[in-house]
Amino acid sequence: MLKIAVLGAGRMGASIARRLLAAGHPVTVWNRTAARTDPLRAAGGQVADSPAEAVAGADVTVTMLADPAAVDAVLFGPGGAAPGLAPGACLVEMSTIGPEAVRAVAGRLPDGVDLVDAPVAGSVSAAAAGRLRVYAGGPAAAVARVRPVLALGAVRHLGPTGSGSAAKLVLNAALLIGVAGVADALAVARAVGIDRDTALDLLGGGPLGAAVARATSADADFPITLADKDLGLVLTALGGAPAPLVHAARAALAAAPDPTADIATLTNGELL
Repeated sequence: MLKIAVLGAGRMGASIARRLLAAGHPVTVWNRTAARTDPLRAAGGQVADSPAEAVAGADVTVTMLADPAAVDAVLFGPGGAAPGLAPGACLVEMSTIGPEAVRAVAGRLPDGVDLVDAPVAGSVSAAAAGRLRVYAGGPAAAVARVRPVLALGAVRHLGPTGSGSAAKLVLNAALLIGVAGVADALAVARAVGIDRDTALDLLGGGPLGAAVARATSADADFPITLADKDLGLVLTALGGAPAPLVHAARAALAAAPDPTADIATLTNGELL
């Protein structure tokens, strides 16, 4: 079994760590808010006091963090993990930070350390059940070596370093545009006298069906503040190219009353 370090024990990071523990891997976790690691300790994981301590002796290190700044701090800041990554180890970067940031991280790692970017799509319950969709970028040999860690669902190797992160931006742009579209369609339904449940049923059978399913999910957790961060990464990647629907979706996020709420709240009607 691979010795694994997991840096970041938010809802998704904790679910991934728990899944790896259940598969029999020795797992050490670190999280900035230490109390969040208590359930993982109870599940058999080791808890480290710093990223550097967590990665000591690890074959694979998984980062699941909020944004590029958090990844930079955890890897390269005081007590950071990067200097402790040994030759032959692999960093599996699962955060949504965009392809350019991923390639920048890869260029700063110690010699002999590979990077596989492997962001995921799916809910916390999908992580627990091993039904995530994993989009991997990096050298084929490195992806093959960390397959036991990526066995959180269906894995698709898309190409060189940064490819997985690029795919995640495409998918999140489509998701957020779709959920904002559902919100607008529900506004139309109200205006013409169709009740919400009927409208959702109608929309669920049409081209927005997947967005309706996400907007009515009870177990997903994609806070508006993180969605806004992701669309900011999308706009940076676009480099000024026209993308009116991305801008419209971001405006809808900015108008949300609770930035900590799930993106499904865009369809609740308060904004319309």
